[in-house]
Amino acid sequence: MTAPDEPRLDGSPPANPGPVDTPLDTPLDALAGGVAGPAALGPLLATVLDALDTGAARRGGPLPAGSPAAIAALVTETLAGAHGRGALARLTELLAHGAADPADPACAAHLHCPPLAVAAAADLAVSALNPSQDSWDQAPAATALETALIDELAALVGYDPARATGVLTSGGTESNLMGLMLARDQKLDGIVELDGIPAGVTPRIIASRAAHFSVQRAAALLGLGERAVVPVPVDRELRMDPAALERALAETSWAGQTPIAVVATAGTTDTGAIDPLHTAADLAARYGAWLHVDAAYGGGALLSARLAPLLDGIARADSVSLDWHKLGWQPAAAGIFLTRRAESYVSLARRAEYLNPADDEQAGYPSLLGRSLRTTRRADAFKIAVTLRTLGRDGLGRLVDACHELALDTAEAVRAEPELELHGEPVLTTVVFRYRPPGERDPAAVDRLNGDLRRALLRTGRAVVGRTELPGEGPGRVRLKLTLLNPHTTPADVGALLHEVVRAGREAGAG
Repeated sequence: MTAPDEPRLDGSPPANPGPVDTPLDTPLDALAGGVAGPAALGPLLATVLDALDTGAARRGGPLPAGSPAAIAALVTETLAGAHGRGALARLTELLAHGAADPADPACAAHLHCPPLAVAAAADLAVSALNPSQDSWDQAPAATALETALIDELAALVGYDPARATGVLTSGGTESNLMGLMLARDQKLDGIVELDGIPAGVTPRIIASRAAHFSVQRAAALLGLGERAVVPVPVDRELRMDPAALERALAETSWAGQTPIAVVATAGTTDTGAIDPLHTAADLAARYGAWLHVDAAYGGGALLSARLAPLLDGIARADSVSLDWHKLGWQPAAAGIFLTRRAESYVSLARRAEYLNPADDEQAGYPSLLGRSLRTTRRADAFKIAVTLRTLGRDGLGRLVDACHELALDTAEAVRAEPELELHGEPVLTTVVFRYRPPGERDPAAVDRLNGDLRRALLRTGRAVVGRTELPGEGPGRVRLKLTLLNPHTTPADVGALLHEVVRAGREAGAG
């Protein structure tokens, strides 16, 4: 790509204006908002769209071919040559060329969805206007809109919107931290002191071995320590064992410790497994523990009439995390934290006179400051609201169903391939399997082969396939993973992807 020339010092047009459509008399420091904002944005958006198209064509697949060092060198080179009016086009083309594009059917490693065009367009409006949700006078309409959206999402989970509340978050990690913070504060009410938890009180968080790593991170951030998390054994599908959960709670209590929370997962990262929610709710209630359900992935099933019963019992949770940048097709970030009782939010309440003075609130000016761990916060509710109004719950549910059907078809295709071994039936949209050539019995060799073939696919730009390890000890636990979040991917597309996996496996084995 040839860099556009800078305008000449005498003001005449450059010899090579490049793909930039911005009028030369448009200031480089033009603002995106205000009355003049749309006029400044228009030609810049044309430049961005053209560069996205060019970059994707250069990439020609799910990700760029080349090693990490080669990609880093390309970035360094492009940064050195990108200046002035040509910088937007050149760097956008770089970004598109160097992307792992989740809209490509061969990019299927992670809980990383291709966003809907309407959601991305809505997100542009937020970026241009730049409202901040920490005070009403920075986001009048956006404050009311987020409040209304939280009511809708609370009802989707099964909460009473008149009693529930919540907030938009950066994702499941932040939402899980908030749920466990409220659990700590509610369950240790009157025990927690300004200088921390007093000696003799030993809080415990009970979660499955397959729970997201953010549970341990949250325990550390909350001053409880990662060892406060008691891991509960899981079955082969990574679903929490109900008897083991009961035993963990009983043993914790017998040891004189305080089980402050049970974390149930609705959609584990690796298999999409859903823990027994009613059992978790029953046991949490029996032992006086807060129930937090991490439904960052599986919460998308609530949009599907067919799959929503998988989450039966979620309405009994004290708090829930959802991520619409997974099975919701939103640009990141689109996390949601919900709590069943608004009064449990009391420990997050804050008064900052420059943001939410008491006399403003008394006069009817609401504040969302006390709902979030963050201060400055984007209006991420807007893109979700636009998407819901555009497609409706049924339209989004059809996308969920399409991805689920694709996962079932993919599992059948894996079963039909002699060199692939399926781990288990898909629950949501994830398929876990491994490459295992006939006759190969050494588990360590099979592990190495799967790791090698995955990196070969990345290096050649042919596919982005996930890698994980099943619980346990020793070799033989490495698995490959397809997380199917593109509702427009076809069984033929996945068939071609599996063919590449097998081909890469044979090449790695021959090498």
